[in-house]
Amino acid sequence: MRLVKRIFTTGLAVLLLAACGKSEDHEGNASGKDNTLKVVTSFTIIEDLAREIGGDDVEIHNLVPTGTDPHEYEPLPEDIKKATDADILFYNGLNLEGGKKGWFFKMVDSVGQKEENIYSLTERVEPMYISTEDGKEEEINPHAFIDPAVGIKMAEDMRDAFMEKDPERKESYKERANKYINRLKEIDKEYADKINDIPEEKRILVTSERAFQYMTDHYGLKEGYIWAVDTEENGSPKQIKSLVSFIKEHNVPVLFIESNVDPRPMETVSKETGIPFSKKPIYSDEIGKPGDEVDTYVKYLNYNINLIHDELSK
Repeated sequence: MRLVKRIFTTGLAVLLLAACGKSEDHEGNASGKDNTLKVVTSFTIIEDLAREIGGDDVEIHNLVPTGTDPHEYEPLPEDIKKATDADILFYNGLNLEGGKKGWFFKMVDSVGQKEENIYSLTERVEPMYISTEDGKEEEINPHAFIDPAVGIKMAEDMRDAFMEKDPERKESYKERANKYINRLKEIDKEYADKINDIPEEKRILVTSERAFQYMTDHYGLKEGYIWAVDTEENGSPKQIKSLVSFIKEHNVPVLFIESNVDPRPMETVSKETGIPFSKKPIYSDEIGKPGDEVDTYVKYLNYNINLIHDELSK
């Protein structure tokens, strides 16, 4: 997770702003094709929530694609146009998009979007903080969505936002959302059951980055990691030495490597400790592309808990 804030510089965007205004219906309200609600989402997991809850009533444009860092994104001209025309914009918050001075708010400010059209989906989430190497807990950990209990809150807040912005179709949003939320509640219970099934001495999740903090805290897993905050020195000798000591102290059974990180630091840890790492990756920042094994949020959650349970129960 890179929390370095990039200056928003897309020269062509300025030209686009002059050329594209909001398309409006006869009442002056923004509308998409066939009167669908125009929705912009900040990254893939929120995009998937919007598809599940919005259904055919929404037209979605996602900003950060799979394989791209959501912390440091530079919006494209097409993003600028979609953000200008959007009826509603969803973002994660908790500094995932760089905070109030990050790329997302630079974009929405530049296109003149109204504050009432912009919704954070983590307003009801208690922030957790990441310790830096000097021991200070200053950076908010944005990866709350890895915890399905947080996913429930995000889905509820998205449902309420759609109902507020599009009251004529609120029953459709409510019906789809409640069905989806019930599925997330089942997954929440499955997480609790499967983690409780793991022998207590093996309930230790070791990953490259400290992205799983909310989930491990909620379900009672001890966490270990190489780095807490993404920097240019991920996997430094000091970080690796610290994790090696942690692994030896806690008799860690297996190591996990995220789908979107450089595997070499964890491979070094594995060689130095003799502890194997999972042959399959674990997912943190994103879901896969359409058609991939983990191409929805539900699949993402199911995949991760099945992998954790299977590897730690051996």
